[in-house]
This record gives sequence, C-alpha cells and structure tokens, in this order.
Amino acid sequence: MTQAWLDPHELRLGLGCMRLSTDAERDEGRGLETIAAAVRAGVTVFDTARAYGDNERLLARALRASGAERAARIVTKGGMSRAGGGWIPDGRARAIRADCEASLEALDGLAIDLYLLHAPDPRTPWSTSVRALRRIADERLARGVGVCNVNRRQLDEAVELAPIAAAQVALSPFDDRALRGGLVERCAGAGIAMIAHSPLGGPRRAARLARNDALAGLGRELDATAAEVALAWLLGLSPALVAIPGARRPETARSAAGAARLRLTLEQHAAAGRAFGHEVPARRTRKAAAADVVLVMGIPGAGKSVVAEEHVAAGYLRLNRDERGGSLRDLADALDEALAGGAHRVVLDNTYLSRAARSDVVAAAGRHGAAVRCIWLDTPLAQAQINLVERLLDHAGELPEPDALRELARAAPGLMPPTSQMRAVRELEPPDEDEGFAAVERRAFARGPLVGEGRAGAFLAAAAATAEALAQADPEAPHLVFDWSPSGDRAVLDAAASRVGAAVRAPVEAAICTHPAGPPRCWCRPPLPGLVLAFARRHGVDPARSLLAGTGPAHRSLAAALGARYLHPSG
Repeated sequence: MTQAWLDPHELRLGLGCMRLSTDAERDEGRGLETIAAAVRAGVTVFDTARAYGDNERLLARALRASGAERAARIVTKGGMSRAGGGWIPDGRARAIRADCEASLEALDGLAIDLYLLHAPDPRTPWSTSVRALRRIADERLARGVGVCNVNRRQLDEAVELAPIAAAQVALSPFDDRALRGGLVERCAGAGIAMIAHSPLGGPRRAARLARNDALAGLGRELDATAAEVALAWLLGLSPALVAIPGARRPETARSAAGAARLRLTLEQHAAAGRAFGHEVPARRTRKAAAADVVLVMGIPGAGKSVVAEEHVAAGYLRLNRDERGGSLRDLADALDEALAGGAHRVVLDNTYLSRAARSDVVAAAGRHGAAVRCIWLDTPLAQAQINLVERLLDHAGELPEPDALRELARAAPGLMPPTSQMRAVRELEPPDEDEGFAAVERRAFARGPLVGEGRAGAFLAAAAATAEALAQADPEAPHLVFDWSPSGDRAVLDAAASRVGAAVRAPVEAAICTHPAGPPRCWCRPPLPGLVLAFARRHGVDPARSLLAGTGPAHRSLAAALGARYLHPSG
C-alpha cells in the first residue's frame, strides 16, 4: 500500500471490523451503525477477513447502505480458519485461493483493494503461500496483496516473491516489537504500508490508557481522550503507518477518526512516548565506553551455554534468563546497571530470535558507549534436537511422555517439547550488523563424539530388520529395533526384535513410539533422535560408529544427524 493505494488526503486510520462479528454479544444493527458512523467521520479503510464469520457480508451491506461502496478501501485476509475459538493458519496455495474467491463472493461485487495472508503457516513453506498471493495479484482478483503477522525476515522473503504492498502486524503503546525489530523502518524505506492492528493493545489493555495520568494530561491540552492521543502518537511514528482500531459502537468509530486528525508537536509526541515508557533516559559512563558486550544467539539447543561458559572462564559477567528469571527486557536493564557500575566484559546467552528482542541489548549498551558483538551459532535444527534430547536425558534419565515433558518444560529451564523448538526456528531472524552490532561472527556447528569412546551399535527400524541389515551389522554389537505405531500395535516390532535376537550375540532392545501424527509432542518419533540416543546411553554406543537401517526419508535424516552409516535394505 503506497500513496497510490491511499490518497494523501485520506485518513491514515481505518476501522477494524472483526469484533462486529466475532464478539459473543454481537449486535448486527449496531454493527451497521458503527460502520456508517465511520464512513460519515471520513474513514475509508475497512479491515475484515474470511475467518471473521459473516463480517465481509456485513461490511458490504453497510458500505452500500452508506453510499460508500466506491470510496471504501476494503482490506480482507485469507489463509486462516477459526474453529472452537482458536485460530488455525492454512497457508496452502489452494486454501488461500479458495478463501479469496469466497471473500469476493461475500463482498457481493465490491472489489478487494488489499488481500492479505492472515499469518504464516508453520506446516507450509512460506514461499508457497507468498507465491499464491502473487497469483492473486497477477490475476487481478485483488488490487494489491500483502502479508500479516510477520517479522522482518519473512517480509524480506515475501518482497522477493510477490508485489507486497502492505504488512499488517500488531503495533501499539504496549507492543512495539515491529518498531524495535526494524519492520516499521523497512516498510517506510521500501514504500510498503505498515498497517497496525490492535493499535490500542486490544480491549483489555485499552482501558489502561484512561488511567495513565501523563496521557490524561496531554489529552486535556489537546481536548482529546487518552485513546485518541495514543493513536495520534502511533501515527506519528512513521508516515507509512495506518492504524485500524476496532470499534463496536458508533461513538468509538467517531473518536478513532478524530485521532487521525490530531496533530502532536514534537514535544507532545515525546511526552506521550514517555507516558508509555518508550523513552529511557540517556545515561553514559566513561568507564563502559571500552566495554565488550557479547550477545550469543541461536535456536534452542544451539550450544549457547557452552560459549557463554567459555566467556565466564575468561572473566565475563554472564546475564542469562534461565539463571536470573524475568524477561529479556529485564536482562537489558541488568546490562544497563552492570555497565553503569563499571563492568567491562559481559556475555548474554539467550534465545534472541528476533531483531526486536536483541534491540534492547544494543540500546542498553549504546547508552554507555559500549559496543555489542554478536556470536551467531548457526546450528542445524537436527543437531540442536540432539542437544536438547541429551539435555533431557541428563535431567530426567529417560524420555518422558508428552504430558510429563510439558510439565518438565514449565519447571526446568532449557527443557522443551520439539514443537517449541520448531516454533523458535520459524521465528528466527538471522542477525545483521545493521541492527547496531559492532560485528557479527557466524559459527558453524561441529559435533564431538556423543558417547566419548563408545562402541559401535546397530539401530534397525522394524521394517528394515532384514537379513541384509543383520549381515552388515556387528553381531557382537548392541542392537536397537525401533518402530512408530500410533495405534500401539507392537506386532511388527516384536516379530522383528525376535528375529534380531535369534541372530546376534549382544543385547537387543525393542522400542516403540505410539504418539500420533501431526506436530510432534514427543522426542521419540523418527527422525527425532530420542529412542536412539536413550539406547546409546544405556549401552555406551557411539551413534557415529554405528549402522542405522531404515525404510524412508525420516530414517535417512536421522542417520545423517547422528553421523551413522545408513542402509536401506534392498528387500
């Protein structure tokens, strides 16, 4: 959405229509009145979505009744379903296309000015979803396309694949991740509109604005409400910003439109920022100007603790959330205090996945003239998974069931189910010197032996426990026969284990994962390495000296991660 999409004379504020349909106490008549009030107040941007029930039909009806069907800028979204109150992204190309066609039907002849992908779908490659947007643009099903709920890396990737006109993300006085993460700056520089949803922080947080004394004082100066001042402050952050506060009543829609016309002086804008806690007093210390601050980042299981401990041994102060508790911002405050107190060497090793998360460290160091070096542990997911399973076995001695694993993750820092780790991988934004780092050092992963001087073993998928596989394994080596059977049926496993037991002169174990398909809740379903690593520990087996016989890509991937020799039996 560039200026060609939104005329400079139009309000940079739209109406978020979701709650007109999704609230339990919805009132269709009041919804129609709210949209009509927004139209009369000069609002031209209306935000809806396929996942908001009959919201698109309601909007089309209200715009026609108000005579605004030609002037209105309709923003709608697809690639999301809502079942049982939960939001489920669906980034498949056919789902996005079907949602777009359904939106056109619901809008009953009104054009889609901007069609947005509602959110990235972790089950679908991002490129697949974005290319579906490009086809919608190419076929002119919508006048423009964009993305929602993305980070800067995802936006940059989308821009390479489709004519992205807008990015819609959460941005409010209570949520400034898009600002700290460089997304607002990126959009402004690329001529991409930044649409701020939940610009007052959502219904629960919006009520807090009225209780903010400093904001109330500004409101009295400007003859405006606290919410109106907050919206004006937000719009003042960038000329590329368009805010879409939600409204359920006509008076709320009129108030929001008034905020778009409110002009804050530089001093008033700064005062509003201080009221929200977005300005930290500059504090520089000569002692810290030469300080070395090291930020170690990587996905969970990347090996950050090892690097941090090396720095501690060299005299660095370690700031780690698992040890200290609190939030990443609390750690930035602790860095601020440490540098003010004269600390010269500090290392922070946490899961700094996003630019926004890292920005607090850079800002805190900058207030003291200190440089921040970033060490990025570029550890492949499969290797980080091995590290997390090893950590789990160190802690629990065995592989816990999914419910027990979830409880462990709540109580013990550093332990987590695979879905949590995979979510972190999806959210990762690789570091860049343009974030303010003095340098970014990328460290490739290198693994030592998993079990010291362990002996060789054999890991046989039940369906691959053939005579050929047994012939290639050492009969004196411990053998693991493993299987995945969501039904719990052990017949194939037990039969294979019996054959192996009769053919070798070493310990033979049978292990099965009975957990369901879908996002993995356990560490034992191949290609996850839990069953193999637990067996290797019990028998002093070095996976890298072992044979893994399997029947498909999951087994091949597991062998590659472990460094084991892979065999796919011909029979």
